[in-house]
Amino acid sequence: MNVKRGSTTFLKVIIFLVGIAVLALCIWLPEIAVRDAKVHPDTAYFLIPFLVCAYGFCIAFSVALYQAYKLLNNIEKNNAFSELSLNSLKIIKKCAFTVIFLILLGLVSLRVLAKVTDSDDPAGPTSLCLMGLLATSIIAAIVDALQKPLKNAPDIKPKNV
Repeated sequence: MNVKRGSTTFLKVIIFLVGIAVLALCIWLPEIAVRDAKVHPDTAYFLIPFLVCAYGFCIAFSVALYQAYKLLNNIEKNNAFSELSLNSLKIIKKCAFTVIFLILLGLVSLRVLAKVTDSDDPAGPTSLCLMGLLATSIIAAIVDALQKPLKNAPDIKPKNV
């Protein structure tokens, strides 16, 4: 087994494990939300927006994981500079921007919830949201940097007939 195949196999296993973790989160998310609504009945009206943001995040993240898996398959088949790889990178970038939007939406709703209830200090969850924004922004920038050489690759450019 050569080094490239071993690296892509390792990354595929990591993507698979992260996908299982996201699936587990999707399964346990309603239970966690209902338990929190029982503990804090005065903020139960934030349950639906929270679940919409959380499931939107999970869906966008899962789509990005699948596209990363497809990209690794293209790399294994020596099709790294193909239209399929470029399309996968475009979809990953769109998913990253969707995740950024959903994190910002969650951050705003968290701040509003903190102002309405006037009970909790949202510094911890706010810092986690900002770290998530930073990580997702870095991923979007890396994907954008990878797209530029692919767009200029001679294999992808349409041939003038």
